[in-house]
Amino acid sequence: MLTDLLAILTADSFWIATLRIATPLVFGVLGVLLCERAGVLNLGIEGIMVAGAFAGWFTVYSGGDLWTGVLVAAAVGAAFGLLHGVLTVPLGLSQHVSGLGITLLATSLSYYAYRVGFPKLTEPPRIAPFAETHLVDALPVLGPILGAQTPLTLLALLLVPTVAWLLYRTPLGLAIRMVGENPAAAEGAGISVSATRIGAIMAGSALMGVAGSFLTLAAFNAFFFNMVNGRGWICVALVVFASWRPGKALLGALLFAAFDAAQLRLQQTPGGGAVPYQLWLMVPYLLSIAALVLVARKAAYPQALMKPYRRGERE
Repeated sequence: MLTDLLAILTADSFWIATLRIATPLVFGVLGVLLCERAGVLNLGIEGIMVAGAFAGWFTVYSGGDLWTGVLVAAAVGAAFGLLHGVLTVPLGLSQHVSGLGITLLATSLSYYAYRVGFPKLTEPPRIAPFAETHLVDALPVLGPILGAQTPLTLLALLLVPTVAWLLYRTPLGLAIRMVGENPAAAEGAGISVSATRIGAIMAGSALMGVAGSFLTLAAFNAFFFNMVNGRGWICVALVVFASWRPGKALLGALLFAAFDAAQLRLQQTPGGGAVPYQLWLMVPYLLSIAALVLVARKAAYPQALMKPYRRGERE
């Protein structure tokens, strides 16, 4: 078994699969991170990913190009983010209840639209998905791995330093962190807490929509029920694992994806075939829970996370 594992870990195909599995998690975890850095928990991610997957796929199926599908998925995600922001920021409703309601609403609307649009189909319609880029094949070591990815994977990797730069090197990032740590101080500095929080929620939700669109426009070429399969909840957990930092969020996404890619390959080995496949499916989740438990107790969460704020209030 150990020999099989070493062979898996040293193969380019393993790391290619790891990056592909990690891509929607990277988009999603960055989206959750932006929302929570601004002080708002967004449990609507699971439904927003479903809506993004459907909206992106349906746009391309209807004649749009692939990047238009990505933009539509982002716009749909931002729209649900706006709804969540209005309910939780100025109205001060429960962020848990609103987020779960968004998940139910977005998922149900997507499934309903699919059933109405394709009532008699037994097989989902197919589209031509993003192709591999092969733009960096000449790079040593990483070239074959990155070259076998789609443009959305490369975009996800580029977004990690971009979000880190935004949060820690720009006035906008400082404002986002201030409203998530001390909204009263932010208000005193002339920052609109409501506008900043709602903007962060919309931007984060747009990334969640793009995460869903990756599944239909790159990983697969059709829309299936239950294709998101809990990835949204994994993203919420990975943000805690990452202590709300983009670089560690990327590491967490890659770690979970590596566990998932490894268990898929171990099932095909002679020794792994003797183990029930259900146990292999549990492995990435069990290891992720263990990592989360070890890290979460020391995580420095935003101090105003899940705390409603009204203009003029002081703690």
